[in-house]
Amino acid sequence: MNFIVAVDGPAGSGKGTITKRIEKEMGLVNLDTGATYRCVALQALRHGLTVENESEIIDLLDDIDIKIENEGEKDKIYLNGEDVSSEIRETPVTNAVSPISSIIPVREKMIELQRKLAEGKNVIVEGRDIGTVVFPNADLKIYLDADESVRAKRRYEESIKSGIDISYEEVAEHIQWRDKNDKEKKFGALKKAEDAIVVDTTNLTIDEVVEKIKELIKERMKMKNECIT
Repeated sequence: MNFIVAVDGPAGSGKGTITKRIEKEMGLVNLDTGATYRCVALQALRHGLTVENESEIIDLLDDIDIKIENEGEKDKIYLNGEDVSSEIRETPVTNAVSPISSIIPVREKMIELQRKLAEGKNVIVEGRDIGTVVFPNADLKIYLDADESVRAKRRYEESIKSGIDISYEEVAEHIQWRDKNDKEKKFGALKKAEDAIVVDTTNLTIDEVVEKIKELIKERMKMKNECIT
């Protein structure tokens, strides 16, 4: 059976943490769509290209082969057969990925790839346009949300825990900027799919959110199985 759970929502709503937990507890494949864009950014950097070299980056797409393998607790990301799981998380790629992923032909090519990677699997995918653009026919669409101040507090605490020297005010300002930027993108903007179930995480613990979504997945899987049989 091919079953797709699409999880969208603004920064700091808990998408990444929640999908990783559900992947582990329900045996779903957590399809890391962000990693595909990071691979394109890495390949562009290796060729000395920046977002100003848009046509050259588009030309690179025909020679990029990306595979995501679930190995133990960590995914392995392969670019043209090379394990780049660590390299795509490094600062140069992080700085380059946002502008490069905004190039429309890049997004179109990666969406095509992401759909192919999900074929024949039970997957959970998180992002900002998963239920509206990438998988508009997903079996279950979740829109995770939370108050802006709560999302900023979460991001601030994560940063401090990771040893990043940053103030709460800086984080809050970035969250505001990110919300505006994500909602105003010309392609793949953040918005709730009409048939998405909204889960407000403002006053919920991670465990409570995970259990709520797991129940929704079980219920929808049961419905799909009954339709098939």
